[in-house]
Amino acid sequence: MTMKVQQSTGNVFRDLGFGAQEAESLRLCAELMVEVRRLIQARKLTQRSAANLLGVTQPRVSDLMRGKIDLFSLDTLVNMLARAGMRVQLRIASAGRARRAQAA
Repeated sequence: MTMKVQQSTGNVFRDLGFGAQEAESLRLCAELMVEVRRLIQARKLTQRSAANLLGVTQPRVSDLMRGKIDLFSLDTLVNMLARAGMRVQLRIASAGRARRAQAA
């Protein structure tokens, strides 16, 4: 039995069939969600104390911890990190350049 293997584009959402723009937005949201989760875990926060720190409700923290990416915008995640004292930096590169950098 042979198995067909396809090389990743570097964006799991693109590989799953999302359009280029939506896949990039989802990738960025996922990265920010991971950082918020790391912060909560590193500080050993309960969901209630995390909610107070991040300026959201406990159910929102629960949604975040469960990976419900469709419920969060980039803006919301950046604001949550800022309230926790984190600084989000943005780096922009051309798509061709970014692909070449991932391949290297």
